[in-house]
Amino acid sequence: MGLDIPDGEPPLSIDLDRSQSLRVEWADGKVCTFTLETLRANCPCAECRSERERGIAPWPKKNLLVSQELSAVGAELVGNWGLQITWHDGHGTGIYAWGVLRTWAGLDDPS
Repeated sequence: MGLDIPDGEPPLSIDLDRSQSLRVEWADGKVCTFTLETLRANCPCAECRSERERGIAPWPKKNLLVSQELSAVGAELVGNWGLQITWHDGHGTGIYAWGVLRTWAGLDDPS
């Protein structure tokens, strides 16, 4: 069984504010901003997807020994495919595919 990941062209620019948000500008001029909370709560990695399927919120974590104030430690491009964010709690396995980010922002809605 494969993942249903929408195709997506890479953006023109990406700006990660490590304490607040991710801003993405697309080639068609559309811009979207995601809060860090939205990105962390919707992390696409297998562990976080499994937690959501079981009704467990991936963020905030219960009994976490690090600060509950969310921040991004860094981010890396994954080829021409997406962005991988490393969070302050050490989590960093999710890859935010360009097509997924556009879909989450509602930019591909036909309306």
